[in-house]
Amino acid sequence: MGTSTRGIWPALSLLALVAIWVGAAAVADAEKLPGPVDVWRALLAQVETSGYFFHLGITLARVAAAFLIAMAIGSAIGIALGVSDVANRVFSGWLLLFLNLPALVTIILCYVWFGLNEAAAVTAVAINKIPNVAVTLREGARALSKDLAEMAAIYRFDFSTRLRHVILPQLAPFFAVAARNGLALVWKIVLVVELLGRSNGVGYQLYLYFQQWDVATILAYALGFIVIVQAIELAILARWERYANRWRR
Repeated sequence: MGTSTRGIWPALSLLALVAIWVGAAAVADAEKLPGPVDVWRALLAQVETSGYFFHLGITLARVAAAFLIAMAIGSAIGIALGVSDVANRVFSGWLLLFLNLPALVTIILCYVWFGLNEAAAVTAVAINKIPNVAVTLREGARALSKDLAEMAAIYRFDFSTRLRHVILPQLAPFFAVAARNGLALVWKIVLVVELLGRSNGVGYQLYLYFQQWDVATILAYALGFIVIVQAIELAILARWERYANRWRR
């Protein structure tokens, strides 16, 4: 199947979804399920009057900050646990605890401890994502080739050379998986963080228009942000994952 043909099926699937939406909106209460035209009009109204792109930008900034922090700290923890059996035995229980800690609890505690500010918001999101990244990179570190490690020892690679040419290339697919899953998780938690304790961003706007029962504007914000996240996924993360897995072909 050619590349052009392969791209037709997702487009047809999305068109079918839109058709289902139009049909459901036609038979449902317009206030509870507005159609695509009503949502488009609500989006244009927000763009003109209420800083639509400002709120999207604020949310994206929080997503980016929490994502980068979680990837950096989670990767370091995961690699350390993967290469050290002692560290893994000692701290695997901690990792399991934070994996099962509800996001809502973390968000509330961060706001209580640090106040209703940006640092608390970003910290809460990062804490929820760090264990997931750590687990993925721990499995990657466990799967490192012993033969390549022995080769590096025989040729007396220094640490930086070993890291750049032996360890990181093997971990690249695991970084890609952690990043893709991380983006999907982080932006959803950011919306909850904004709903609970911020005065701007997409999450706050969703809360504001929920109070007004304005479903069209809620969908306008939600769909706008979904489009942006999907664009990041397709333009950056999907390409990175294909590049990281090129050696498997």
